[in-house]
Amino acid sequence: MASTIASRALAPSLIGGRIGQTAEDVLLALAGTVLLAISAKIKVPFYPVPMTLQTLAVMAIAAAYGLRLGVITVLAYLGEGLLGLPVFTNTPPAVAGPTYFLGPTSGFLAGFVVLALIVGYAVDRGWDRSVPRLFAALLVADAAVFALGFDWLAVFLPLPGGGMGIGAAKAFAGGVTPFLLGDLLKVVLVALAVPAVWALVSPKR
Repeated sequence: MASTIASRALAPSLIGGRIGQTAEDVLLALAGTVLLAISAKIKVPFYPVPMTLQTLAVMAIAAAYGLRLGVITVLAYLGEGLLGLPVFTNTPPAVAGPTYFLGPTSGFLAGFVVLALIVGYAVDRGWDRSVPRLFAALLVADAAVFALGFDWLAVFLPLPGGGMGIGAAKAFAGGVTPFLLGDLLKVVLVALAVPAVWALVSPKR
């Protein structure tokens, strides 16, 4: 019996019925948080700036887990950081915990939840079997991440000297432009990989 959480998604379908529904969900969620923590620490040389693999991991988890389990996994990951575990890109030297969520990456972290919602919603409707549909869902979801990250930097980021936000121009130049090409590559990779895995395993199921 496949898991009732994201039962149409790839990962629960591959392990469904082998160890029990609750154990499957817990195992997948824990594995997802570990993957997210590791991916946050990896920096790949790229143009115009090195890129971490964290957004790629969020995309892959959402596309493989579906809506509910994908969102649960991302929330669990953020919860680990909230409790002080060094699971984010800048920890260390920055210290994880509640105050970290007032830093410059807070909008992007919130965007990961929205990404999991959008992509997971599409996956639960079978879009993970189609490259064009999954690509579209991933592109919209990634745009939402950038929008939240940009808004936080531009308007809501608490500044050390007082005041809020660094302004639209600086937020776009520092928080959006350098990462667009890398994120487009991540979208393409996940949009190609997940349907390809489905194509490999579907005839066997």
